Amino acid sequence: MAARINPSILSADFVNFERDFNSILSADLIHVDVMDNNFVPNLTFGLPMVTRMQEITPLPLDVHLMLANADKWAPGYAECGAFSVTFHAEASDSPVELARKLRSIGARAGLAIKPNTPIEPYLELLAEFDQILIMTVEPGFGGQSLIESTLTKVSEARRKIDFEKLDIWLQVDGGITEQNIQRVAEHGADTFVAGSAVFKADDRNKQIEALRDLANLGISHRH
Repeated sequence: MAARINPSILSADFVNFERDFNSILSADLIHVDVMDNNFVPNLTFGLPMVTRMQEITPLPLDVHLMLANADKWAPGYAECGAFSVTFHAEASDSPVELARKLRSIGARAGLAIKPNTPIEPYLELLAEFDQILIMTVEPGFGGQSLIESTLTKVSEARRKIDFEKLDIWLQVDGGITEQNIQRVAEHGADTFVAGSAVFKADDRNKQIEALRDLANLGISHRH
């Protein structure tokens, strides 16, 4: 298993997306944070913008929906061609049904949980998803520090995935830096959202490769 690095465009220049997308071509996917100023106290962009993003980058989009009423809104993002659509457990009445719908449209289906949401109720449902996203900060804003207690959930999810031999990506999002990515990988993550850690670098492609190398080191220490 090789680590995936998905830069979060929350740290990009919103007026120069095409330029910034071209500065991260060594990434695995582009992480797109959709926020509605309701589920989280911030507003970013919606479906028309994400549709346009698809047209200006060769990289697949990893869409993270931080919006209320995911059951209603998430399918539209799959229909626009997003590679992966992740919605919040806290914003869906029927997460399994929604995941099946997203998959039937052709997108990978992801389930996200906030730092204070227990993971236990969802461990039995993991086989229904292509990705589980454990938020390592409170969703809403970039540039926050990783909440250490969330790593317990990463370890729990990894144990379940390995025990059941599930084909599911274990993603972390929030406060991931070159200082902690190896340790987070050792806990079990294999897919890493990094915003500030990528976009602050002069050579972003080189920074992505450095983060990936550190994460792979952490993964190799697990086995």
